[in-house]
Amino acid sequence: MQNEFKLLLKDTVKSAIGLYKIMIPISIAVKLLQYLGVISWIGAALAPVMQVAGLPGSCGIVWATTMVTNIYGGMMAFYSLDLSSVLSTAQVSILCSLMLMAHALPIELQIARKAGCRLWLMFLVRFGFGIVTGILMNYFLHTAHLFQEPNSIQWKPAVLENPTLIQWILGEIKKYIIVFFVVMALMAVMRILKKSGALNKFSEGLKPVLGVLGINKEVIPMTVIGLSLGILYGGALIIKETEEKKIPKLDVFYAFVLMGLCHSLIEDSLLMISMGADWTMIFIFRMLFALLTTWLIVKATKLFDARIIEKIAIRSTDQVEANA
Repeated sequence: MQNEFKLLLKDTVKSAIGLYKIMIPISIAVKLLQYLGVISWIGAALAPVMQVAGLPGSCGIVWATTMVTNIYGGMMAFYSLDLSSVLSTAQVSILCSLMLMAHALPIELQIARKAGCRLWLMFLVRFGFGIVTGILMNYFLHTAHLFQEPNSIQWKPAVLENPTLIQWILGEIKKYIIVFFVVMALMAVMRILKKSGALNKFSEGLKPVLGVLGINKEVIPMTVIGLSLGILYGGALIIKETEEKKIPKLDVFYAFVLMGLCHSLIEDSLLMISMGADWTMIFIFRMLFALLTTWLIVKATKLFDARIIEKIAIRSTDQVEANA
């Protein structure tokens, strides 16, 4: 039992340090970008995109903040601009869908990159399909005349809008501590599931569903964790598994495509609903869109030589090892 705990602690420390190497420098860089006002410039550049999705240009600042920081940062931008008083439930649902598709990109894209995926391609997947989602949802809701009533906020989180440097540092430390213990808990659960044989049964049960998408059963459990809890945790486990097993590279890419388009279904969905978004759009529409898009990507890539697709989607082994 003691040896098992030591091994668990060793694996947790290794995985957590790998995440910290990504999170800490990027968090500092993001803080600097906020200070320099770069996010506002990005938001202004996104104004035309917002209009195509049926949103006012000012929503670009919300999405830009979300992409560079995280969901909470985007929510604070939403509340500070007082957009809830001018948007309909349909428009908030569209904006929230954009936020869910593409948020915390500096950290989450680096996690996908560390697992072997091409960073630029994962950015295009999340940003590009985020826009596609917004356009499709706007057309559907406008044509069906759904959720056109004024938006109603359900809950507003108590988050400091302009924290001092000390408050920001303390908040980051708290976040890193939480990440460590969540990763440890997930690894402990994975060990128990493996030893009990439940993991194999779990994978077999999901195989008919996710197997239709073309995703290898080896990454199904970690993908499910990503879908439910988020890329940070699901990605950390996939990185660990790819280091220990010979998982096909394209299957890792497919898993990150699915997780990128639809992850943290519980927490993030509830946060968006608290902003006034409709749950059917945030939960059901997003999940169906992600599954269909992943299936289409898998089917499309199967039409070409796997070596060609790997060169496009996957970083070379030398690059991955050099950045490990």
